Amino acid sequence: MHGNEMMILEDIVIVLGLSVLIILLFQRFRLPSLLAFLISGIIIGPFGLSLIEASQVVQYFSETGIILLLFIIGIEFSLKDLGKVKGTVFGAGSLQILVTIGIIAVLAHFMNLPWRESVFVGFIFSMSSTAIVLKILQERGEINTSYGRVVLAVLIFQDLMIVPLMLVTPLLAGNTVNVIKEVFILLAKVTGLIGILFLLARFILPKILRLVVRTRSRELFLLTITVICFGTAWLTSTIGLSLALGAFFAGLLLSETPYRHQTVALVLPFREIFLSFFFISIGMLLDVRFFMEHLAMILILGIVIILIKFLIVTTAVLIFKYTLKTALLSGFALFQVGEFAFILSATGLSNGLLSVNIYQYFLAISIISMGITPIVMHFSGRISDTIVRSYLKKPVRTRLDTFIHAREQAFEQFDSLSDHLVIIGYGISGKTLAFAAKKARIRYIILEHDPIVFEKGQKAGQPIVFGDGTSEEILRHLHVPTARIIVVATGDPNNTFTIVEKVRRMNASAYIIAKAKGMSAIEKGIIKGANEVIPSDFQTSLEIFALVLRQYMKPEDEISDFIDQIRAGHYEIFRKKNHTDLS
Repeated sequence: MHGNEMMILEDIVIVLGLSVLIILLFQRFRLPSLLAFLISGIIIGPFGLSLIEASQVVQYFSETGIILLLFIIGIEFSLKDLGKVKGTVFGAGSLQILVTIGIIAVLAHFMNLPWRESVFVGFIFSMSSTAIVLKILQERGEINTSYGRVVLAVLIFQDLMIVPLMLVTPLLAGNTVNVIKEVFILLAKVTGLIGILFLLARFILPKILRLVVRTRSRELFLLTITVICFGTAWLTSTIGLSLALGAFFAGLLLSETPYRHQTVALVLPFREIFLSFFFISIGMLLDVRFFMEHLAMILILGIVIILIKFLIVTTAVLIFKYTLKTALLSGFALFQVGEFAFILSATGLSNGLLSVNIYQYFLAISIISMGITPIVMHFSGRISDTIVRSYLKKPVRTRLDTFIHAREQAFEQFDSLSDHLVIIGYGISGKTLAFAAKKARIRYIILEHDPIVFEKGQKAGQPIVFGDGTSEEILRHLHVPTARIIVVATGDPNNTFTIVEKVRRMNASAYIIAKAKGMSAIEKGIIKGANEVIPSDFQTSLEIFALVLRQYMKPEDEISDFIDQIRAGHYEIFRKKNHTDLS
């Protein structure tokens, strides 16, 4: 191995090794891992102990993390879901961005910065952290709450705005001679790119993915989506647009395909690793000496900016007629400066819109705000409840909140699953159970990993998701933590017990029924967390169905009637199936 390669490997070991040690220490005191990454960067960076030499490698890895972050955001950016909250996205989102830019620009100009630089400072401080906030919301299971949807809507708008803000920055700096010409060229590039991607998404990509998933090769599927992600990013960079924008568009290509959940589950671990390099690289940029010398001013400015963003977000959400508690929780979630601000700041530095000192102030304030976000969000519920209770004495506020809360609850019921049935495996047992659940009007969702079986389920109009049940990310998409009953009816005995174990970890109270091969598997299934383990044969599907109905408190005579209907109408059809189809 050559000297340069040894140096790079040594630096990677130092970066990750130190991060592991600090995270272990932080976990002992229940401090967020994000702080550990930032502190690791400060320690190993050029302004700390200068432990690494190839800092460019860390930068490359951090850029990869941003690409994967935008890729996953694009995948999860459903145009259908956007339609449900479009008012909040474009209303509260635009209001938050514009007002934040305006107020902070005035504040910066009051502190003797020229107007162009002041407006750009408003740009970078208007961004919040998608990576931090969404991760916390996902861990706490609050994505589908009222305030979770509001926060997601504002973050979506911010993520969309990062691209035009980056494109406007050179114009703001005065580095463009013919502004109208440059804007026209930019719009033409974006329009052309969207047109190309639309054709790919409509006519080519679905066919390629269908061929790939039918090979049932996990490696080929991962390789294909990697090529789509980085290939699209490369395409956008060749026409003068950002890699991050290309990754976002690549995610959009996959967002409307039935393989989106499996894609997220496969890419997520890589994103977490590379994104850790991003936060480490941010810590490396902080000048510790500058931080200590200007600590008082940094803290004052940090508090001012945090309060400004909190008040703006809270007010914007209230304007759109959400409850006071939803508005407060949204403000507590979006007060920090986000990762895209660092990308935008690099553009500002290259165009002369940020001086070295202002950049260090920005870094320090951003790191502080990002570091305290997990702590603030942990206590935000209690603080919000205290504030809301102080206003409940006012009759007008009480009536208004009651009305809006009822409206939001109705919306939540439409958008989320709870107390439902999860069917993992769409073989004979899964099909029978889905048929019966539909007859009994029980809400259910199906997971299937076989692409051919999945396509048949789609054509039959079933609520079916493509993905691997051993992935916790996929299980979260099925709303397993809020499910009442989970039936694991896969054809792979090893996967069955792995799924049962993960499901039990995610939902301690759910009733889990597993199908297994042979009597010897019963004890193993119970140990892993199943309530019932049924040996696999044709009668299995009927036994599982009867157990499910009893858990939903259906009368025994009704259960018998349902089973008779299934025997009469479906027994012969299922019996003709090949034994290999029993999954």
